[in-house]
Amino acid sequence: MSSLYLTSLNSGSNGNCYYIGNDEDAVLIDAGLSCRETEKRMHRLGLAMKKVKAIFISHEHSDHIRGLEVLSRKHQLPVYISSTTFQHAGLKLDPNLVRPLVAGTAILIGGLLINSFLKNHDAADPHSFTVESSATCVGVFTDIGKVCNNLSTHFKRCHAAFLEANYDEVMLQNGRYPYHLKNRIRGGRGHLSNKEALALFLSCKPAYMSHLLLSHLSADNNHPDLVRDLFMEQAGGTNIIVASRYQETPVYAISGNKSAAIRVPQTRSQLALF
Repeated sequence: MSSLYLTSLNSGSNGNCYYIGNDEDAVLIDAGLSCRETEKRMHRLGLAMKKVKAIFISHEHSDHIRGLEVLSRKHQLPVYISSTTFQHAGLKLDPNLVRPLVAGTAILIGGLLINSFLKNHDAADPHSFTVESSATCVGVFTDIGKVCNNLSTHFKRCHAAFLEANYDEVMLQNGRYPYHLKNRIRGGRGHLSNKEALALFLSCKPAYMSHLLLSHLSADNNHPDLVRDLFMEQAGGTNIIVASRYQETPVYAISGNKSAAIRVPQTRSQLALF
């Protein structure tokens, strides 16, 4: 059974980019880092840009598309993006590299099968993704205002997943954000709280889910140790990793029930860099 390799190159409001691939092909989900920083982080992890065959865009917010134009142009990478997202993004892409993205329509990239589905977020046409190879499935579920049936259904299929855990409810309530922004975040079309993410994890986690990467943490309204400890208490056999907003995670090899870290995982002292 072939493995899927995954890493978060960055996760947070300052930029989001996730790498998922097998031995021959890979895709990037979002391109919120500069092209240079994306290349730098992939090089540190020993990942070859020539294996990346396409970029998939979840929605038009700048922390998901900031590096897209240069990255696509320099490496001649096709960009899968919904027509509505493209209209709202203001992107200048080579028309020959723009590909349609339609929720529910599977896309085959080499040996990778990418599915997209709609999610609750305050964007024009926001999508979440699953990436599959052989019998292994990885999900990318971030920027979600609330859990829906689509999310629950796809989460139950995943051997590993990037799952948003954006804010702690008490930290958000007592924090410095203005009232309207607090309501935007917690209002059903913003972001998932730690407790909402944990409830999804506990109710929908398949027995074979080996890795969960907690993603898109708020710099102001969350803390990596807090959310990691919350999930670790009830993780069972699932490895809990917190995706940093400042550095890449290790590369993880996911293969059915067998998964491993290719590089030494982050320690608690490294997590303090958030």
